[in-house]
Amino acid sequence: MANNLRVVIAAAGKGSRMKSTTNKQYMLLNSRPVLTYSLDFFEKLEVVNEIVIVTSEQELNYCESEIVKPYKYKKVAAVIPGGKERQDSVWAGLQKLSSDTDLVAVHDGARPLLSVKVFYRLLEGAQEWGAAVPGITSKDTIKAVDRDDFVRQTLDRTNVYAIQTPQVFKYEELMEAYRQSYEENFRGTDDASLFEYFIGRVKVVEGDYNNIKITTPEDMLIAEALLKG
Repeated sequence: MANNLRVVIAAAGKGSRMKSTTNKQYMLLNSRPVLTYSLDFFEKLEVVNEIVIVTSEQELNYCESEIVKPYKYKKVAAVIPGGKERQDSVWAGLQKLSSDTDLVAVHDGARPLLSVKVFYRLLEGAQEWGAAVPGITSKDTIKAVDRDDFVRQTLDRTNVYAIQTPQVFKYEELMEAYRQSYEENFRGTDDASLFEYFIGRVKVVEGDYNNIKITTPEDMLIAEALLKG
């Protein structure tokens, strides 16, 4: 389906809301570091042939010695230091990929519950449209508020999506979006926002409610339950 599909895993986040001295990617989830679940997923997928992990400079040795080597990840081509913000870290990872990369998936290392079905939807979307992201609709009513926290508008939740990762792009187009973002000092909230601003439309495909991002201690409990289920 995809030629030269590579993956950048962003694992440099501090995760201050976890209230732990251990960064969330390396916390134990059912006796294994959170990051290993994403690495297992991509390691087993035949369509993926290279992985770059971006972590904090202080954790480079730990990631290599305690994650990559013990778990024998053959597809991990490099573990590199990230930047000041997530955008800087992903940019460093993109530049580390082989130049013949066709498609690139950018994923948060703190999302351990990936779905093969969703990933293949993303590949199809990216090949057709250049960029595809997984999205889920809200189960709750969504309201926009003003600066004083009064309701300004009740939104149609069928048209509002919470966007997850991995996000998949045509590599050269995402690289161009990143280059232009630095030329114009544009900061985006995710990789798709850069693509939207500088390149074009981004396709949203059906995501997975189980694909949670570990952000708080409660998320660890939820992830543990989902894994056991």
